[in-house]
Amino acid sequence: MSIENVKKYFAEFGMDSKIIELEESSATVELAAQALNTEGARIAKTLSFLVNDEPVLILCAGDVKVDNAKYRGTFGCKAKMIPFEEVESYIGHAPGGVCPFAVKENVKVYLDESLKRFQTVFPACGSSNSAIELTIPELEKYSNYIKWLDVCKSKNA
Repeated sequence: MSIENVKKYFAEFGMDSKIIELEESSATVELAAQALNTEGARIAKTLSFLVNDEPVLILCAGDVKVDNAKYRGTFGCKAKMIPFEEVESYIGHAPGGVCPFAVKENVKVYLDESLKRFQTVFPACGSSNSAIELTIPELEKYSNYIKWLDVCKSKNA
């Protein structure tokens, strides 16, 4: 089970006790915000893409969408999400629980600038009813991200 892998991952840092397992689903931004009693924007949604057939995760604020022109400018190709039924085989987590922790070895993780406006954010932890509250420096540390990107539309756009 994916959440067990995430728990083991965070146990290495003494952070596994910070994982929140919810009674209700947190599989979407709206459900996660409701379950965690926070605004949807603070949910760090993890989007799964293929770039030149390589899996890529982009974490962004829950209230933004990917800007196709910015994405193309960054990656040099059209945004192509991993098909729902293939996400787990590429990433190691099923849709609804995709997160940047304990992913398969070849998965590249990027953080979108839209997250920087928050002190803490809530990414999933490998299941459709889990999350962890992390500061931005903690998110950087534990996600093993490659770099910050600006590939989302402004929330006012």
